[in-house]
Amino acid sequence: MERPRLVATDLDGTLLAPDGSVSARTAAALAGAQDAGVLVVFVTARPHRWLSELVGLVGPHGTAICANGASVVDVATLSVVEQHGMAPDLVAALVARLRAALGPGARFATECADGFARERRFVSEHPVPPGSPCVERIEQALPATTLKLLVLDPDAGPPEEFTARVTAAVGDLATASSSGPQGLGEIAAPGVTKARTLAAWAARRGIDAEAVWAVGDAPNDLPMLGWAGRSFAVANAHQSVRAVVDEVLASNADDGVAALLERCAG
Repeated sequence: MERPRLVATDLDGTLLAPDGSVSARTAAALAGAQDAGVLVVFVTARPHRWLSELVGLVGPHGTAICANGASVVDVATLSVVEQHGMAPDLVAALVARLRAALGPGARFATECADGFARERRFVSEHPVPPGSPCVERIEQALPATTLKLLVLDPDAGPPEEFTARVTAAVGDLATASSSGPQGLGEIAAPGVTKARTLAAWAARRGIDAEAVWAVGDAPNDLPMLGWAGRSFAVANAHQSVRAVVDEVLASNADDGVAALLERCAG
């Protein structure tokens, strides 16, 4: 296969090891791909505040696409340089729809360029930045622009069913997706996906889809995998992802993405 100009990779469950670390092989493969003239861009559901440990790995372009495509981030400064978010009235309308559809078990949080806000019942498994708003109802702390609305229901049942319910509730007001965790729905502005923001980022560099390889593991990666000229999944990926890609790699525990990057550099 002809070497790609750009490799777009998801992070959690894909490039990163199961414990969230970067293996020595992966770090070397990232450097090798960049040395061979292949751009590597991280395209993730993560908010920009979770990227500090990856500063040295993003390559000379210095950017990552975060929040399922809702932001483009300068990783060195952890600042949002481009955002595709939602106004407060839209977020309030979405929350109202979701409360009605999901019932009292639903609780909410938001990610924005300035940080994180949550309802008291929204318990995050990740560290919450000191001073983050914590309110009874998320409508009391909506930012001017929400990058991602999170809805959590720990008793929601299978992830596929919960995502389907969230998607039905938001309708055409927004884009609902799932990166895998049970009972967690992720909601972005209408039409915002990893694919759309990646396509625009690549186009500004004169790179079209045919020159892009993309790799992921979760349903929120599907638009990006469908857009790229060649698509890959790690062996631990969701079945719906493995079913549609051109090639399945070794798992994230076995450095599957590193092997792909080594192929680019070879």
